[in-house]
Amino acid sequence: MMVVRRFKESIGGRVYYIEASMVRDDRWRAQIARLPGMPTSLMPFYGPTPDEAARLLFDWLTRAHRATSGTA
Repeated sequence: MMVVRRFKESIGGRVYYIEASMVRDDRWRAQIARLPGMPTSLMPFYGPTPDEAARLLFDWLTRAHRATSGTA
């Protein structure tokens, strides 16, 4: 049985749906959820908990948004 935790985050006015799935007991993989017509992240982010893996992806998305919007 695959264990998946889902998160909903807003960055720069855009909503992102993140899924963290268990790879093994102490390792989780987070990626943007696959929704029809929406792109997904090309690289997953790993962490020891679903919250940590999702936070790493959220932090990266936040930095990417800042870089493209010109804010520091």
